Amino acid sequence: MYKERVVIKVGTNVMTNKDNRIVRPVLRNLVRQISELYERDIMAVLVSSGSVIAGKEVLGKSKIKNKAQRRQVYSSIGQPRMMRLYYTIFYDYGMKCAQVLPTKRDFTPGVHRENMINCVEGLMQEGVVPIANEDDAVSVKTSMFSDNDELACLIAQLINADKLIILTDIDGLYSGHPEAKNSSLISNVDPEDDLQKYIKESGKAEGEGRGGMGSKLDYAQEAASRNIPTYIANGTNPNTIIDIIDGKDVGTKVSL
Repeated sequence: MYKERVVIKVGTNVMTNKDNRIVRPVLRNLVRQISELYERDIMAVLVSSGSVIAGKEVLGKSKIKNKAQRRQVYSSIGQPRMMRLYYTIFYDYGMKCAQVLPTKRDFTPGVHRENMINCVEGLMQEGVVPIANEDDAVSVKTSMFSDNDELACLIAQLINADKLIILTDIDGLYSGHPEAKNSSLISNVDPEDDLQKYIKESGKAEGEGRGGMGSKLDYAQEAASRNIPTYIANGTNPNTIIDIIDGKDVGTKVSL
């Protein structure tokens, strides 16, 4: 039905400001690009963080001391808030979206995996953009994803995606610390290379997010090794997704 299918992962640091509040224009710009892809017969699955931050915006400071339980509460409150934001913006662009909340067991061979495939494929057939996030409210430690980078990688494999785009708040993989003068952006890498030697975290607080550049590279390598070209790029720039689809030199491409 669609000539191409793309998985786009957007992290917490892309959609929040220094006060850890969701920046709605960033979400709007993201949806605008997805709508442009749709006009080109390219269907996107969006893997979106943000539910915990959205929950904190509603609830404020929690009295719960247990970190895991606190995260569950924030996520439970924030997930419908995130979907309301996305639903409204997609509606403005004449599109529909749907919520998909998997746990890790849903990707193990068997009935759970088949149901996941049926759900996501059915939504795409109807022209509805699936928005996936881990179901933090019910996930237990043994069935949790390491972060949404892993979830995006698994979904890309599940639907045989043509591309995986991981959006972060820096331009991609650097040869050293991103802020160092002698550090340069690495445009193309082979998934079989030792990429971890380049990892130099920027030091920016991750807020309620769990992933870092190391995680992004791990799952970029895994997806690329399965013939899914993967891009790590700056999601705060206004046209990153479209530029990648158009073949422009944006971010870091990990591919065979």
